[in-house]
Amino acid sequence: MAPARPLPDLPAARRALEEGDLDRCARIATAATQARPDHAEGHFLLAMAMAEGGRIAAALPVIARAVTLAPADAEYRAQLARLNALARREADARAAADAAVALARGADARTLDTIGCVYARLGDHEAAVPLFERAVGMAADDVGFRFNLASSYGFFGRVDDAERHYEAIVARRPGHGRAHLGIAGLRRQTPDRNHAARLEAALATTADPVERLRIHYAAAKEYEDLGDHEAVFRHLATGNAAHKARLAFDIEADAGIVDAIRASFTDPAYFAGPSDIADAPVFVVGLPRTGTTLVDRILAAHPGISSAGELQAMPLALKRLAQTPSRLVLDRETVLAARDLDPARLGAAYLERARQHAGGRAPRFVDKLPLNFLYIGHIARALPNARIVCLRRNPMDSVWSNFKTLFATGSSYYAWSYDLMDTARYYALFDGLIAFWQAHFPGRVLELGYEALVADQEGETRRLLDHVGLPWDEHCLRFHETDEAVATPSAQQVRRPLNACSIGRWRHYARELAPVADFFTARGIVAA
Repeated sequence: MAPARPLPDLPAARRALEEGDLDRCARIATAATQARPDHAEGHFLLAMAMAEGGRIAAALPVIARAVTLAPADAEYRAQLARLNALARREADARAAADAAVALARGADARTLDTIGCVYARLGDHEAAVPLFERAVGMAADDVGFRFNLASSYGFFGRVDDAERHYEAIVARRPGHGRAHLGIAGLRRQTPDRNHAARLEAALATTADPVERLRIHYAAAKEYEDLGDHEAVFRHLATGNAAHKARLAFDIEADAGIVDAIRASFTDPAYFAGPSDIADAPVFVVGLPRTGTTLVDRILAAHPGISSAGELQAMPLALKRLAQTPSRLVLDRETVLAARDLDPARLGAAYLERARQHAGGRAPRFVDKLPLNFLYIGHIARALPNARIVCLRRNPMDSVWSNFKTLFATGSSYYAWSYDLMDTARYYALFDGLIAFWQAHFPGRVLELGYEALVADQEGETRRLLDHVGLPWDEHCLRFHETDEAVATPSAQQVRRPLNACSIGRWRHYARELAPVADFFTARGIVAA
């Protein structure tokens, strides 16, 4: 029997991975898999190098081999879960995460944090929190672990706990923009309790452009609480202009998508065919920052339905079935490629994805991805019993609220929000598309006004429940008493009783928003 070939220096491969030298890591790991095909570590490190280089799909079978060779290794299982989550294979991610937890008694902090991040991505924040707590307990100096814990505490309304961890991050990393932004959003700032001076100082010493953007947003939020509207606009305009320049965004791409949607659904043969799916999820759609989270919380307070959060299930199901090659989830080509898809097949693919998320496993659930307004036609045909609620808000408040909210900085979904006129144009695209849906699918979409809901909470809530087919329940008026996680920018707002404090805020910036008002007037959009 020939002696085993010597194993290459796998600790050196680990160091190379940590240092970002992916080529060196891959070379050593590949040599290890050739020398010892039954040695798990070589396969694991090769998979990690591939994944860090963006080759997620190629890395999955390699890391699966590592797990097969070392089934009791929690780290391998945790990373398998992470890669499955990145590949949008939610069921596989959940299974791997559950298996990793079962093995995690002696796991290191990074492994615990990785599992927690997978659960958070799947919407199971309750499962994520204890893992983040353990990770921070083992590695208190790691700001990444601490940030994940602070964010999760914020989702559950544990303001003091979240603030304590955010402050620990800022003490260690004064330019950590996400921590500054987290602190600013936890509570209303007052003249005797705010961080405005600290934020200005952080801007003066922070060079990273994305961190600067986050600090600008944090400063704008605090100055708005303090009533310094000139400083609010200065910070937002400065940060957003710089970020938009880096994105090289063009609103015409979004206009082209909406045009393609309208043209496609004007054709009776587009996405035609029966669907007898009985499931009746509720879709809450609209522009972001117009009350979608509020309505989601109102519905989730009802015992007959649960919230699944902002699911990507419909966009991803359509993209997967359309099989278009672009990296964009929705583009003109994907809309056109959906022409001959079977609505029942899309509905089934949507439900399969949705039910892999924590809230989606309930008999009835709410999917509150705001930009699902782009998919209303597909939803209506694929899920004939689905109920759709579209939030409407004063156009000027809608534009201002989106301009002052920082969404995922790398997402193409919200690239329009960094410029006032781009946001106004996107509102016009939304407004026109909703009118189109109402004409083509009469009775399927309930338009619910944010201002009307504030003015007549019970009356509008009764109208909402009637549309989605739920009996009246008093709990819906006490939506703010929830102890469930809320993972949106409205996390703290929806823990307070309904109030009118957000209505008409754009008027503080009427001079700066004058071009937006003129744009709406020219297009017949009532924005008073």
